[in-house]
Amino acid sequence: MKSRKKAEEIAVQRMQWLSPLLADGLDAAKVQQLKTEICGQTGFSERTLRRWKAQYQAEGFEGLKPKGKGRPRYGAIPPDLLEQAILLRREVPRRSIRQIIQILEWEGRAQPGQLKRSTLQEKLTEHGYSARHMRLYADTGVAARRYQRRHRNQLWSSDIKYGPYLPIGPGGKKQQVYLVAMLDDATRFVVHGAFYPTQDQTIVEDCFRQSIQKHGAPDTVYFDNGTQYRNRWMVRTCSKLGIRLLYTRPYSPESKGKIERFNQTVDAFLAEVSLEKPQTLEQLNERFAIWLSECYQYQPHAALGKDISPDTAFRSDTQPLRFVDAENLKNAFLHAETRKVDKSGCISFLGRKYEVGLMFVGRTVDMVYDPSDLSELTIEYEGHTPWTARPLHIGERTGKRPSLPGHMTTIPADASRLLDAAERKHQKRQEQQTPAVSYRSAWKEADADV
Repeated sequence: MKSRKKAEEIAVQRMQWLSPLLADGLDAAKVQQLKTEICGQTGFSERTLRRWKAQYQAEGFEGLKPKGKGRPRYGAIPPDLLEQAILLRREVPRRSIRQIIQILEWEGRAQPGQLKRSTLQEKLTEHGYSARHMRLYADTGVAARRYQRRHRNQLWSSDIKYGPYLPIGPGGKKQQVYLVAMLDDATRFVVHGAFYPTQDQTIVEDCFRQSIQKHGAPDTVYFDNGTQYRNRWMVRTCSKLGIRLLYTRPYSPESKGKIERFNQTVDAFLAEVSLEKPQTLEQLNERFAIWLSECYQYQPHAALGKDISPDTAFRSDTQPLRFVDAENLKNAFLHAETRKVDKSGCISFLGRKYEVGLMFVGRTVDMVYDPSDLSELTIEYEGHTPWTARPLHIGERTGKRPSLPGHMTTIPADASRLLDAAERKHQKRQEQQTPAVSYRSAWKEADADV
């Protein structure tokens, strides 16, 4: 199980490195430039990138997983060497991993072959000193011209907007709601948008999933750096669906101008709906869906040309939609966590108990689940075929205790092996403790006759 999870993590990372090369419309010069940049950042060769690209085009996401035992695990880098590597990167941010290792070896700080490029790259990235990070903070300029993709679903952007307060909390207490919207860059069409009662990653995942279900998967997504978007689940989902994942630059609001402009347009809706004072989230979303359709999607948009609405631009685009079948979409949005099985053969998750099985009492299992459907969990344990666990039903009477698996049931026997073994042990002990014959009395009698 651990090796399978590690292989998936490696595939996700490879997908992120490879994604710039998968964009449409790249000429040979641009491809070579991207390869040089990626090789400089990661330390991998162009041959490796070509191999990964060919595997991805042939097998999809599964082709990026390492074969066999996967990549070897190297030991940790000593703290003093890592510190020196960070200093070398800070001195010249454009230094490649290969150059940093070469300097450390020439200075005698590292033995030849001691530092692996992939390991050092991973450590520098963890500490925020990758080549991408250094360029990010060194480049303070902003774009001088607007940009717009040519076709629909080439790029989606998203953001979270604070909504009104509704009496939906405990005891009718007012609670703020939040709007999440996915905007198509080329057509300004909102592929999905809705208000949610919380501000966490689940609301982004739900909006993203419904967008893909209705309008197909995009080529690239461009998200904010908030924790609702920047998390390992989003990376995993985009990698499995072949979607390039990009994040805005910190402190650069101009980079997400289109979705910010849409959020300003939503202010008009919030002003209108405040007059009606909706009492439930359902009422608010019903009103928002109608407003979005009639006052935005079907209205001419100045950025699209005369009398062209976002809906018209999206539906008239010749770019084919890339739909994802239900099973692959479900797998892409699955989450995974670990839980320890209690003495009743159950695990606890989000305040509910799920039956796993008595044979796993005290063991730690992996549970894979769909955040939008917690009616069942998939349990994985090394050496066993994954199985389904459902919520434990507690009735008015005690339920029937589940029967033991066949390999754990009692085997009939004609005699006690413990008592037989104890008897043999006892006999052996008696033989060892039997006293030897004493000749002391015989010597006394012989002396008396003398």
